[in-house]
Amino acid sequence: MKKYFLLLFGSVIFTSCTQEKKLNDLQVQVEQGILEGIALPSGIHSFKGIPFAQPPVGELRWKAPQPPLKWEGVLKADAFKDNAMQKDVFGDMKFRSSGMSEDCLYLNVWAPANANEEKLPVLVYFYGGGFVAGDGSEGRYDGETLAKEGIITVTLNYRLGIFGFFSHPELTKESPNNASGNYGLLDQNAALVWVKNNIAAFGGDPNKITIAGESAGSISVSAQMASPLSKDLINGAIGESGAMIKPTLDAVTLNEAEQNGLDFAKRINAQSLAELRKLPADSLLDEASKWGAFNTRATVDGYFLPKLPSAVFAEGEQSKVPLLAGWTSAEMPYMAFMQGQYPDPENYAVRVKQMFGDKAEEVLKLYPGTTQEEVIQSATALASDNFIVFSTWKWAELHKNTTGQPTYVYRFAQQRPPLKSELGNVKEGLAGGIIKEEGEKKENEMPAALPGASHASDIEYLLGNLNNNELYSWTDEDHKVSQTGVKYLANFIKTGNPNEENLPQWPVSKANEAMNVLTISPEISATPEQHRDRYLFLNTYYGF
Repeated sequence: MKKYFLLLFGSVIFTSCTQEKKLNDLQVQVEQGILEGIALPSGIHSFKGIPFAQPPVGELRWKAPQPPLKWEGVLKADAFKDNAMQKDVFGDMKFRSSGMSEDCLYLNVWAPANANEEKLPVLVYFYGGGFVAGDGSEGRYDGETLAKEGIITVTLNYRLGIFGFFSHPELTKESPNNASGNYGLLDQNAALVWVKNNIAAFGGDPNKITIAGESAGSISVSAQMASPLSKDLINGAIGESGAMIKPTLDAVTLNEAEQNGLDFAKRINAQSLAELRKLPADSLLDEASKWGAFNTRATVDGYFLPKLPSAVFAEGEQSKVPLLAGWTSAEMPYMAFMQGQYPDPENYAVRVKQMFGDKAEEVLKLYPGTTQEEVIQSATALASDNFIVFSTWKWAELHKNTTGQPTYVYRFAQQRPPLKSELGNVKEGLAGGIIKEEGEKKENEMPAALPGASHASDIEYLLGNLNNNELYSWTDEDHKVSQTGVKYLANFIKTGNPNEENLPQWPVSKANEAMNVLTISPEISATPEQHRDRYLFLNTYYGF
C-alpha cells in the first residue's frame, strides 16, 4: 500500500510539473507582469488584449498615453479587448473585440511557439478607417499567417475621431509639450515604445521592427516616419494606399485645430475643458458624429509633428529605412468623380472644369474622355489619384530621393471574386461590405465600374487572410496571388528587400529616376511607372 501511495504521489507530481511546464510555454514576462496566451493549432501562440498604456478615461481623456500599470499574478491574454469609440461607418469592418469603450489601448501579438529564444523580425500593423473607425481585432489583420513565416506580428488599437484628434487651447496650455491633438498617433507611438521594450520576451528582435498599415494605417506609417518621437524606433515601413500628404488627410496647423476644437465646444454649449471631459463617451461620440460637427485631422503640433510630413520628407529628416508602398488599381470608382452625372464626354468635361478650372484643358489631355469607355477609365483614375494614389506616389517619390534607402513601389490589381451566391440579392458597397440590391437593374442606370482592385481589397491578400473574409468565393488564383504577396512582404520585413530566388524580380526605385512599379496580379510584372506625367501635374497643382 505504501509503495502504491508513493507511485501515485510521484505520478501526481509528474503530471503537475508537466502541466506547469506546458502552461509556462504560454507565459511571457513583460515589464508590467506575466502574460499567458493561447496555443493555436498551427503552432502559433497568440496574446490578445495586452495593455500598452493606461485607460485614457476621466482626466486622461485627451492626454498623451500614460505608461501601463503593473499587475499581480498572471494576466490572461486570451481575448481581444474593447475597440475604440466609433460609429459603424464602413460595412467591411468586422470586429472580434469584446465591445466598445474609451478603455481601448491594447495590442495583440502572434508568435511562433518556439520563438522564445530567437530574435525574429517584428511587424507592427496599424488599421485603416479614416481615423474615425477600425480595430486591431479585424480578421483581415490577423497575424497568424505572417507568424508562420517567422515574423512576430502585432496589431493595436488607437484612439479615433474626437477622442484621438481633438485640439483645444486649454489642452495645449495644460500639456507639458505645449501641444494638443494627435492622441491617436501618440497611442501608436506608445505601442511602438512598448514593443521596443518588451517584444524580446516573445522572441522578437527590438532592433528589427517594421511598421505597416492600409489607408489611415498607411497614413499613420508616413506620420510615424516623420515624427521625431518614432522615427528611430523603426527599421522598415510598408504603406498600402495612403500618406499624410495633401490632398489625403494632410495635417493642419495647431491654430486651426484649436479653433476647430473651440467651434465644437461652442456647438455643444460646453463652457470648459472640464465640462468636455465629464461628457459620457457615448454622448461625446454622438455630438461629434453629427454632420459638420468635427473634422478629424492630425495637427502640426510642434511635438509629434514639428512640420508637415511632406516637408519632413522633402528635407530628408524622416526615418531613413527601406520603404515598400503602393496602391490598388481602382482605388475609387468613376462614380466618385462624376458625382451622379452620367459618364458621357459632355458631363465629364463639365466635371473636370468644375474641379480644375483653368487647368481643365491640361487635365483632359492627361485624363482624356472622348468616349464613354475613356470617360470611365479617366474618371476612375481621377477619383483614385485625388483620393489616395497621388499622396502615396508623392511619399515614395520623396523618400527615394532624399534618403538613399531602397524604395519598392507596387500596384495591386487582383480583383476580388464575386460575392457568394447564398448571400442573395446583394452587391459590394462603395466603402466595402455588402448592401442589398433594390429591384431589377434598369437600362438607364450607370454603367458598371471599371474592373480592378478597389480600396482596401488588398489587405486580406497581402496579409494572407482570405479565409477570414467569408463573403467571397475565393479561387485558387486568389490564393496564389495572396501567397505571392505574403512572400514579398515577409521577405521585406526580414531583410528590407522583397525579392527572393523563386519570385519575379521586384526592381528598386532609385533617386531622381522614374519609379519601377510591380503589378501584383496572377501575372506579376514590373514596368517603369506609366502615368508619371499625371502625378507630376498633380504635384504642381497641389503646390509642391
